[in-house]
Amino acid sequence: MPRITDVPVLPPVSNPPDQTAEHPVPAAPARPPQPNPPQPLNEPRQRNQPRQTHRPTRPERPVWHAWARLISPVAVVLLWQLVSSAGLVSAQKLPPPLTVWHTAVSLVTTDSPAYGTLQGAMLVSLQRIAIGFAFGAVAAIGLALVAGLSRVGEDAVDPLMQILRTLPLFGLIPVFIVWFGIGELPKVILIALGTAIPLYLNTFAGIRGVDARLAEAGRALGLRRTEMIRHVILPGALPQTLTGLRQSLGVAWLALVVAEQVNANAGLGFIISQATQFLRNDVILVALAVYAALGLITDGLVRLLERKALAWRRGLLSQ
Repeated sequence: MPRITDVPVLPPVSNPPDQTAEHPVPAAPARPPQPNPPQPLNEPRQRNQPRQTHRPTRPERPVWHAWARLISPVAVVLLWQLVSSAGLVSAQKLPPPLTVWHTAVSLVTTDSPAYGTLQGAMLVSLQRIAIGFAFGAVAAIGLALVAGLSRVGEDAVDPLMQILRTLPLFGLIPVFIVWFGIGELPKVILIALGTAIPLYLNTFAGIRGVDARLAEAGRALGLRRTEMIRHVILPGALPQTLTGLRQSLGVAWLALVVAEQVNANAGLGFIISQATQFLRNDVILVALAVYAALGLITDGLVRLLERKALAWRRGLLSQ
């Protein structure tokens, strides 16, 4: 009886390759499995993938933010009405808001022989401040460029502007009346002077505060002096200039209030002067409210211009 170990062991029969295939693909040699190298725990697996950086984007300004700025003025008006209704303050000294509102409607709808119309006075005041502000702003920016771009200009212009800055603005009214009469010219000059001083100081500081490395880069690129002023100096000084513009608007409205009460026959200041003679505090409050509203509107326009022109600057609240 043969033993199992004596039976010859034949090799396994493999299937013959397919001879009908036009291009037989040879089988790739099998590679032994290689163990994955150990990776650090704190390092990502995909080393060649570029790391994506997320830059903080400036959040959109919500719509309700503009309305939220009206909360404090409305709260003051409500407190004013409560104080007047409770009788804590005499209505002769401080008329309640409802009385002021009815007076405002009467001034708008009635052409009073003593005050005229409110809209007519407002247009006259806007014309005066527009002319004075335009002359003052052009003069301030021109003088700031002359003083900021050269030492000779600084020595010639800056001492005079510093002297004007220290003079009492409203104390110059009698001098202007003697020099220019009692017409529109002294009022416009007073507004222009009040506009020019803050705008000049801020623009001059902005020009001198431009980074010197930006000027060196402009010279390396071959920029001429006019191109350097246009593309490097003026954009660098723009934030400070817009700040001075807001300050100049505030001073211009204050100068208008004073100028229109000196020998004026129209305007909001004329209404205040007439109401003072007739002891009409409600009319005075209406004119002051219009002054405040116009000041807020012009300041809002400058803020909008600042937000558009300085969109590249990311502030603290946008982080």
